[in-house]
Amino acid sequence: MGTRKKLSVIGNSFGLIINRPILEILDIDESTDLDISTDGNKLIIEPVRTDRPITRPRKSEERIKRQK
Repeated sequence: MGTRKKLSVIGNSFGLIINRPILEILDIDESTDLDISTDGNKLIIEPVRTDRPITRPRKSEERIKRQK
């Protein structure tokens, strides 16, 4: 499950491009704060939520399923 990606060079750092359908499902945009951590084997990126519930656009979920 999932999409395989490679890191992109951004200046002196690396970046990960996340496909729009995934961002839409998680209700993430450029203003969303993200917590980044690891369990020692995986990179874990989670949106920081306050009181706002997650809305899940159906079209994005369908696009993700088709990519598999």
